[in-house]
Amino acid sequence: MEQESSMKNTEKSTEHPESSWEKEHHSLWLEKKTFRIALVSTFSALAIVIGYLLAQFPNIELFTLTIFLSGFILGKRDGMIVGFFSSLIFTLFNPIGTSPLPLLAFQLFYYAITGLVGALTKIFLIRRKFYSLDGDLYKIPIILIFGTIGALMTIFFQIFSSTLDALIYLGSLDGFLLYFLRGIIFTAIHIIGNTLGFIFVLPGLIQLINKILN
Repeated sequence: MEQESSMKNTEKSTEHPESSWEKEHHSLWLEKKTFRIALVSTFSALAIVIGYLLAQFPNIELFTLTIFLSGFILGKRDGMIVGFFSSLIFTLFNPIGTSPLPLLAFQLFYYAITGLVGALTKIFLIRRKFYSLDGDLYKIPIILIFGTIGALMTIFFQIFSSTLDALIYLGSLDGFLLYFLRGIIFTAIHIIGNTLGFIFVLPGLIQLINKILN
């Protein structure tokens, strides 16, 4: 009996710390499979609808933020599912036109990774003393983290999508710099817009959803 008890204690002590963090910040609602499916569907639909509504405004979007938010709330797997399927539907039925295959493949990969990054960001934050489930998220460290992630993700998207565009339409990267500079204003709008969205909109949405789920 003593040996069995010591083995159980050893198992508890060697349990991966991430699991305890996730349990501490986990909602009972999210343990219900049907509710998670409903949330995945809701986040996917929301991302698509918002994407269509803002499609007429060049490089102003909340599509990325919505997918990131889904990963933050639902976790790695479901965040990636939301990112993949919402981007698949949005890009295939984009009012501006369907993306060429190489660019489409990159977009599906990018938005799936966006959902994953949202989940990993939460795992990172719940290890920090300045983050709490029901606390104020408009704190300097948190908005700096969100803003930096929003900016870096958008820069990554702009550089790689522009590179693929140059390869598709120019046939080489010889004119890439000129091609990139010609759209620098729209690139700047995209980066600034997403950064501000991650700073001012994202924390409030997370607080609101946390209150609803908990």
